[in-house]
Amino acid sequence: MGLRRGIMAAMVITLMLQVAMCKSEISRADFPNGFTFGTASSAFQYEGAVKEDGRGPSVWDTFSHTFGKILDFSNADVAVDQYHRYEEDIQLMKDMGMDAYRFSISWTRIFPNGTGEINQAGVDYYNKLIDALLAKGIEPYVTIYHWDLPQALEDKYNGWLSADIINDFANYAEICFQKFGDRVKHWITFNEPHTFATQGYDVGLQAPGRCSIVLHLFCRAGNSATEPYIVAHNVLRSHALVADIYRKKYKAAQGGSLGIAFDVIWYEPATNTKEDIEAAQRAQDFQLGWFLDPLMFGDYPASMRSRVGNRLPKFTPSEAALVKGSLDFVGINHYTTFYARDNKTNLIGVLLHDTVADSGAVTLPFNGTKAIGKRANSIWLYIVPQSMRTLMNYIRQKYGNPTVYITENGMDDGNSPFTSIKDALKDEKRIGYHSGYLSNLQAAIKDGCNVKGYFVWSLLDNWEWAAGYSSRFGLYFVDYKNNLKRYPKQSVQWFKDFLKPS
Repeated sequence: MGLRRGIMAAMVITLMLQVAMCKSEISRADFPNGFTFGTASSAFQYEGAVKEDGRGPSVWDTFSHTFGKILDFSNADVAVDQYHRYEEDIQLMKDMGMDAYRFSISWTRIFPNGTGEINQAGVDYYNKLIDALLAKGIEPYVTIYHWDLPQALEDKYNGWLSADIINDFANYAEICFQKFGDRVKHWITFNEPHTFATQGYDVGLQAPGRCSIVLHLFCRAGNSATEPYIVAHNVLRSHALVADIYRKKYKAAQGGSLGIAFDVIWYEPATNTKEDIEAAQRAQDFQLGWFLDPLMFGDYPASMRSRVGNRLPKFTPSEAALVKGSLDFVGINHYTTFYARDNKTNLIGVLLHDTVADSGAVTLPFNGTKAIGKRANSIWLYIVPQSMRTLMNYIRQKYGNPTVYITENGMDDGNSPFTSIKDALKDEKRIGYHSGYLSNLQAAIKDGCNVKGYFVWSLLDNWEWAAGYSSRFGLYFVDYKNNLKRYPKQSVQWFKDFLKPS
């Protein structure tokens, strides 16, 4: 009897703990009033319709149609066809209880050649999309540039490698303010400038595919030691000019705000040695600091200045004054965490001679054979929820607690032909991911971090750049074999419950 009584008591305690855990499940009510929840996307990954209504080609059209560039040999000519299905997709957001939708405008829908005459059909499409969102009570958060540079500007002057792009980008952005700014109150000038500067011009794995790495099979042009820094410099100068135009000509009447979305891996020192702690800071300097330090302090991090030397461009005094303070908010795309270790051998420097070598840090999701967390599908995406809180506090302490939006957060499953749709909809790992990261975000807000919103990547499974359709980040499953039909995964119901008004 004593044993049975003990087992019964243990069962009761377990049940009570389960009930308590259910009650403590995070919800919208745990976040401040007015906190924004939404999903995020980009034009090239979602719209399709690449040759419709006057749209011109972008560097990603060219890159995705080049043999060997995309893992599954796919392209985004159709993507998930949001160009034709936006009303259906907006209803999915509404049904979930989302407050906002972050999407990007395709530069070549507005200016097919990057400059010149406005394509009215492109303007009409985005007007319809914005109006349809607002009609459902969903706030548009608009990214002006999400990697799809007009191919005409790449051909004309090598795109972001030329200072000529600064005025062309500013002209395009100003047209966006003129045409859509009466309804769009949150603008993001660039998505992940660090990613396209390094992936496009250092390691050559994304458009336009430039690099000078020894043994690289696909790069036929480029200089990995200089071009990423030139691109980043032109991006910062472009952003600063656009911010100045917006503040002087549009902000007072339109009442909007403007920021950039930065990709940020959190870096944990591989050991508690001084060398690895400093390596983790350098890794962050060469990622977030590369862009946010100039915007907050007027120049690049000291570690970059000392290690890159004359290859790192300099701001003139007037440029520095324009760049500094040109953000109203900081967008953070945070997915994962890596270990950072001091690069003692400099073998990387000999092989690469690029931004990775310059940082003097080796960053990997492993410490020896120990993984930093459970892996999602992507080889770079390991699940470390507590780093969301750590990262938010780092930004608060280093940059004076700016307004922050989590502009992307999410995880992917694989796209296996052997997984049934029924099984693919069971995404408990994704639910655990968002629950964990949101819990840590809420804790960061309690710490005093000034975070105002959170956007899931992504509403739908979609075309994931060089990974093609091999990676599924969506809350909704997209059936690529049956007319792109959308099916809700279990995470949709989780978000419905999470977002219910208390």
